[in-house]
Amino acid sequence: MPSRLTIGFLGAGKMATALAKGFIRAGLVTADDVLASDPSRSASTSFVKEVGGRATNSNSDVAKSSSVLILAVKPDQVSTVLTDIRESFTPNHLLLSIAAGVPLAKLESVLGPAARLIRVMPNTPALVGASASAFAPNHAALPEDSQLAEKLLSAVGIAFAVKETLLDAVTGLSGSGPAYVYLFIEGLSDGGVAAGLPRELATRLAAQTALGAAKMVLETGLHPGALKDMVTSPGGTTIEGLHELEKGKFRGTLMSAVRAATDKSKKLGQSS
Repeated sequence: MPSRLTIGFLGAGKMATALAKGFIRAGLVTADDVLASDPSRSASTSFVKEVGGRATNSNSDVAKSSSVLILAVKPDQVSTVLTDIRESFTPNHLLLSIAAGVPLAKLESVLGPAARLIRVMPNTPALVGASASAFAPNHAALPEDSQLAEKLLSAVGIAFAVKETLLDAVTGLSGSGPAYVYLFIEGLSDGGVAAGLPRELATRLAAQTALGAAKMVLETGLHPGALKDMVTSPGGTTIEGLHELEKGKFRGTLMSAVRAATDKSKKLGQSS
Protein backbone atom coordinates (compact mmCIF):
# COMPACT_ATOMS: atom_id res chain seq x y z
CA MET A 1 0.00 0.00 0.00
CA PRO A 2 1.30 3.49 -0.81
CA SER A 3 2.64 5.46 2.16
CA ARG A 4 -0.37 7.74 1.77
CA LEU A 5 -3.33 6.20 0.01
CA THR A 6 -5.39 8.70 -1.99
CA ILE A 7 -8.42 7.45 -3.86
CA GLY A 8 -10.07 9.14 -6.82
CA PHE A 9 -13.50 8.08 -8.05
CA LEU A 10 -14.27 8.61 -11.72
CA GLY A 11 -18.02 8.76 -11.24
CA ALA A 12 -19.77 9.73 -8.00
CA GLY A 13 -22.86 7.53 -8.05
CA LYS A 14 -24.25 5.13 -5.46
CA MET A 15 -21.54 2.49 -5.81
CA ALA A 16 -18.76 5.07 -5.59
CA THR A 17 -20.41 6.53 -2.50
CA ALA A 18 -20.82 3.11 -0.89
CA LEU A 19 -17.20 2.15 -1.53
CA ALA A 20 -15.85 5.48 -0.28
CA LYS A 21 -17.87 5.27 2.92
CA GLY A 22 -16.65 1.73 3.50
CA PHE A 23 -13.00 2.67 2.98
CA ILE A 24 -13.32 5.56 5.43
CA ARG A 25 -15.26 3.49 7.96
CA ALA A 26 -12.51 0.83 7.87
CA GLY A 27 -9.83 3.48 8.51
CA LEU A 28 -8.07 2.85 5.19
CA VAL A 29 -8.38 6.51 4.21
CA THR A 30 -9.81 9.71 5.63
CA ALA A 31 -12.39 11.89 3.90
CA ASP A 32 -9.56 14.27 2.96
CA ASP A 33 -7.95 11.47 0.95
CA VAL A 34 -11.02 10.95 -1.26
CA LEU A 35 -11.91 12.87 -4.43
CA ALA A 36 -14.61 12.22 -7.02
CA SER A 37 -15.51 13.56 -10.44
CA ASP A 38 -18.93 13.54 -12.05
CA PRO A 39 -20.64 15.70 -14.69
CA SER A 40 -23.82 15.56 -12.61
CA ARG A 41 -23.90 18.29 -9.96
CA SER A 42 -26.51 16.39 -7.96
CA ALA A 43 -24.32 13.26 -7.88
CA SER A 44 -21.29 15.27 -6.79
CA THR A 45 -23.26 17.10 -4.12
CA SER A 46 -24.67 13.84 -2.78
CA PHE A 47 -21.20 12.25 -2.75
CA VAL A 48 -19.74 15.12 -0.72
CA LYS A 49 -22.67 15.07 1.69
CA GLU A 50 -22.51 11.31 2.26
CA VAL A 51 -18.75 10.82 2.24
CA GLY A 52 -17.31 14.14 3.34
CA GLY A 53 -14.73 14.08 0.56
CA ARG A 54 -14.31 16.50 -2.31
CA ALA A 55 -15.82 16.56 -5.79
CA THR A 56 -15.01 18.14 -9.15
CA ASN A 57 -16.22 17.93 -12.73
CA SER A 58 -12.69 17.26 -14.02
CA ASN A 59 -11.62 13.65 -14.51
CA SER A 60 -8.01 14.68 -15.15
CA ASP A 61 -7.88 16.59 -11.85
CA VAL A 62 -8.93 13.41 -10.05
CA ALA A 63 -6.16 11.46 -11.77
CA LYS A 64 -3.55 14.05 -10.89
CA SER A 65 -4.58 14.06 -7.22
CA SER A 66 -4.96 10.30 -6.57
CA SER A 67 -2.75 7.24 -6.37
CA VAL A 68 -5.63 4.80 -6.84
CA LEU A 69 -8.43 5.46 -9.32
CA ILE A 70 -11.80 3.74 -9.27
CA LEU A 71 -13.67 3.81 -12.56
CA ALA A 72 -17.33 3.89 -11.52
CA VAL A 73 -19.28 4.87 -14.62
CA LYS A 74 -21.67 3.16 -17.04
CA PRO A 75 -20.03 0.99 -19.73
CA ASP A 76 -20.88 3.46 -22.50
CA GLN A 77 -19.03 6.24 -20.65
CA VAL A 78 -15.78 4.33 -20.13
CA SER A 79 -13.95 5.40 -23.31
CA THR A 80 -14.70 9.07 -22.76
CA VAL A 81 -13.54 9.04 -19.14
CA LEU A 82 -10.36 7.07 -19.89
CA THR A 83 -9.52 9.44 -22.72
CA ASP A 84 -9.90 12.33 -20.28
CA ILE A 85 -7.31 10.85 -17.88
CA ARG A 86 -4.92 9.27 -20.41
CA GLU A 87 -2.41 12.13 -20.34
CA SER A 88 -2.44 12.22 -16.52
CA PHE A 89 -2.22 8.45 -16.01
CA THR A 90 1.28 7.37 -14.93
CA PRO A 91 3.07 4.11 -14.04
CA ASN A 92 2.46 5.03 -10.40
CA HIS A 93 -1.30 4.83 -10.82
CA LEU A 94 -3.49 1.81 -10.13
CA LEU A 95 -6.97 1.77 -11.68
CA LEU A 96 -9.81 -0.41 -10.43
CA SER A 97 -12.77 -0.60 -12.83
CA ILE A 98 -16.27 -1.49 -11.66
CA ALA A 99 -17.80 -0.77 -15.08
CA ALA A 100 -19.99 -3.81 -15.72
CA GLY A 101 -18.90 -6.04 -18.56
CA VAL A 102 -15.98 -3.89 -19.74
CA PRO A 103 -12.94 -6.17 -20.25
CA LEU A 104 -9.38 -5.34 -19.25
CA ALA A 105 -8.40 -5.34 -22.92
CA LYS A 106 -10.75 -2.42 -23.53
CA LEU A 107 -9.16 -0.45 -20.69
CA GLU A 108 -5.68 -1.28 -21.98
CA SER A 109 -6.61 -0.13 -25.48
CA VAL A 110 -6.97 3.41 -24.13
CA LEU A 111 -4.46 3.54 -21.25
CA GLY A 112 -1.82 1.27 -22.78
CA PRO A 113 -0.62 -2.30 -22.07
CA ALA A 114 1.66 -1.17 -19.22
CA ALA A 115 -1.23 0.31 -17.22
CA ARG A 116 -1.79 -1.36 -13.84
CA LEU A 117 -5.45 -2.37 -13.95
CA ILE A 118 -7.86 -4.48 -11.92
CA ARG A 119 -11.38 -5.27 -13.06
CA VAL A 120 -13.84 -5.54 -10.17
CA MET A 121 -17.44 -6.66 -9.79
CA PRO A 122 -18.92 -5.51 -6.46
CA ASN A 123 -22.61 -5.34 -5.60
CA THR A 124 -24.92 -2.82 -3.95
CA PRO A 125 -24.92 -4.32 -0.43
CA ALA A 126 -21.60 -2.47 -0.15
CA LEU A 127 -23.94 0.29 1.06
CA VAL A 128 -24.36 -1.66 4.31
CA GLY A 129 -20.90 -3.26 4.41
CA ALA A 130 -22.12 -6.61 3.06
CA SER A 131 -20.90 -6.66 -0.54
CA ALA A 132 -19.83 -9.79 -2.38
CA SER A 133 -17.04 -8.80 -4.79
CA ALA A 134 -14.69 -10.49 -7.21
CA PHE A 135 -11.69 -9.02 -8.99
CA ALA A 136 -9.17 -9.86 -11.70
CA PRO A 137 -5.87 -8.02 -12.34
CA ASN A 138 -4.26 -7.53 -15.72
CA HIS A 139 -0.74 -8.74 -16.50
CA ALA A 140 0.83 -5.39 -15.58
CA ALA A 141 -0.68 -5.24 -12.10
CA LEU A 142 1.73 -5.97 -9.26
CA PRO A 143 1.07 -8.57 -6.53
CA GLU A 144 0.70 -5.74 -4.04
CA ASP A 145 -1.95 -4.20 -6.30
CA SER A 146 -4.12 -7.29 -5.89
CA GLN A 147 -3.47 -7.25 -2.16
CA LEU A 148 -4.60 -3.64 -2.00
CA ALA A 149 -7.71 -4.38 -4.06
CA GLU A 150 -8.64 -7.22 -1.73
CA LYS A 151 -8.06 -5.01 1.31
CA LEU A 152 -10.23 -2.24 -0.09
CA LEU A 153 -13.06 -4.53 -1.17
CA SER A 154 -12.98 -6.45 2.11
CA ALA A 155 -13.74 -3.16 3.86
CA VAL A 156 -17.26 -3.34 2.39
CA GLY A 157 -17.88 -7.10 2.50
CA ILE A 158 -16.04 -10.14 1.14
CA ALA A 159 -13.80 -10.32 -1.93
CA PHE A 160 -12.43 -13.10 -4.13
CA ALA A 161 -9.69 -13.11 -6.75
CA VAL A 162 -10.88 -14.85 -9.95
CA LYS A 163 -9.88 -15.20 -13.59
CA GLU A 164 -11.27 -12.43 -15.76
CA THR A 165 -13.22 -15.00 -17.79
CA LEU A 166 -15.36 -15.62 -14.70
CA LEU A 167 -16.30 -12.00 -14.03
CA ASP A 168 -19.32 -12.01 -16.33
CA ALA A 169 -20.67 -14.97 -14.36
CA VAL A 170 -19.97 -13.08 -11.12
CA THR A 171 -21.95 -10.17 -12.58
CA GLY A 172 -24.88 -12.46 -13.37
CA LEU A 173 -24.84 -14.03 -9.91
CA SER A 174 -23.76 -11.61 -7.20
CA GLY A 175 -23.78 -8.40 -9.23
CA SER A 176 -27.42 -8.77 -10.22
CA GLY A 177 -28.26 -11.19 -7.41
CA PRO A 178 -29.48 -8.65 -4.83
CA ALA A 179 -32.41 -7.84 -7.15
CA TYR A 180 -33.34 -11.53 -7.27
CA VAL A 181 -33.25 -11.71 -3.47
CA TYR A 182 -35.36 -8.54 -3.13
CA LEU A 183 -37.94 -10.11 -5.42
CA PHE A 184 -37.85 -13.27 -3.29
CA ILE A 185 -38.33 -11.25 -0.09
CA GLU A 186 -41.19 -9.32 -1.68
CA GLY A 187 -42.79 -12.60 -2.72
CA LEU A 188 -42.48 -14.03 0.78
CA SER A 189 -44.03 -10.86 2.16
CA ASP A 190 -46.88 -11.05 -0.33
CA GLY A 191 -47.49 -14.63 0.72
CA GLY A 192 -47.59 -13.60 4.36
CA VAL A 193 -50.10 -10.85 3.58
CA ALA A 194 -52.21 -13.34 1.62
CA ALA A 195 -52.16 -15.59 4.68
CA GLY A 196 -53.36 -12.75 6.92
CA LEU A 197 -50.22 -11.01 8.23
CA PRO A 198 -49.91 -7.20 8.30
CA ARG A 199 -47.60 -5.96 5.50
CA GLU A 200 -44.92 -4.43 7.75
CA LEU A 201 -44.70 -7.57 9.88
CA ALA A 202 -44.66 -9.84 6.84
CA THR A 203 -41.82 -7.86 5.22
CA ARG A 204 -39.70 -7.78 8.38
CA LEU A 205 -40.19 -11.51 8.93
CA ALA A 206 -39.32 -12.23 5.28
CA ALA A 207 -36.18 -10.06 5.30
CA GLN A 208 -34.93 -11.49 8.60
CA THR A 209 -35.59 -15.02 7.34
CA ALA A 210 -33.47 -14.36 4.25
CA LEU A 211 -30.72 -12.81 6.37
CA GLY A 212 -30.73 -15.68 8.86
CA ALA A 213 -30.68 -18.33 6.14
CA ALA A 214 -27.73 -16.62 4.43
CA LYS A 215 -25.81 -16.47 7.71
CA MET A 216 -26.46 -20.17 8.25
CA VAL A 217 -24.90 -20.98 4.87
CA LEU A 218 -21.86 -18.77 5.47
CA GLU A 219 -21.22 -19.63 9.11
CA THR A 220 -21.96 -23.38 9.20
CA GLY A 221 -20.23 -24.24 5.92
CA LEU A 222 -22.98 -26.75 5.21
CA HIS A 223 -24.40 -27.25 1.74
CA PRO A 224 -27.66 -25.31 1.25
CA GLY A 225 -29.38 -28.60 0.45
CA ALA A 226 -28.34 -30.04 3.83
CA LEU A 227 -29.65 -26.96 5.61
CA LYS A 228 -32.89 -27.21 3.64
CA ASP A 229 -33.31 -30.81 4.76
CA MET A 230 -32.84 -29.75 8.40
CA VAL A 231 -35.98 -27.59 8.08
CA THR A 232 -37.99 -30.18 6.16
CA SER A 233 -39.85 -32.66 8.39
CA PRO A 234 -41.60 -35.70 6.88
CA GLY A 235 -45.19 -34.82 6.07
CA GLY A 236 -44.69 -31.28 7.41
CA THR A 237 -45.45 -27.76 6.25
CA THR A 238 -42.08 -27.02 4.65
CA ILE A 239 -42.17 -29.92 2.20
CA GLU A 240 -45.58 -28.74 1.04
CA GLY A 241 -44.19 -25.30 0.32
CA LEU A 242 -41.11 -26.72 -1.39
CA HIS A 243 -43.33 -28.86 -3.59
CA GLU A 244 -45.10 -25.72 -4.83
CA LEU A 245 -41.74 -24.03 -5.56
CA GLU A 246 -40.59 -27.06 -7.53
CA LYS A 247 -43.82 -27.07 -9.55
CA GLY A 248 -43.12 -23.43 -10.36
CA LYS A 249 -39.57 -24.30 -11.51
CA PHE A 250 -38.11 -21.99 -8.86
CA ARG A 251 -34.52 -23.24 -9.04
CA GLY A 252 -34.52 -23.54 -12.82
CA THR A 253 -35.84 -20.00 -13.17
CA LEU A 254 -33.10 -18.64 -10.90
CA MET A 255 -30.48 -20.49 -12.92
CA SER A 256 -31.89 -18.99 -16.11
CA ALA A 257 -31.82 -15.50 -14.56
CA VAL A 258 -28.13 -15.82 -13.68
CA ARG A 259 -27.27 -17.10 -17.15
CA ALA A 260 -29.29 -14.34 -18.85
CA ALA A 261 -27.58 -11.64 -16.79
CA THR A 262 -24.20 -13.23 -17.52
CA ASP A 263 -24.88 -13.13 -21.25
CA LYS A 264 -25.98 -9.49 -21.00
CA SER A 265 -22.74 -8.62 -19.20
CA LYS A 266 -20.77 -10.16 -22.07
CA LYS A 267 -22.76 -8.13 -24.61
CA LEU A 268 -22.17 -4.92 -22.67
CA GLY A 269 -18.44 -5.56 -22.83
CA GLN A 270 -18.56 -6.16 -26.57
CA SER A 271 -20.50 -2.96 -27.26
CA SER A 272 -18.63 -0.65 -24.84
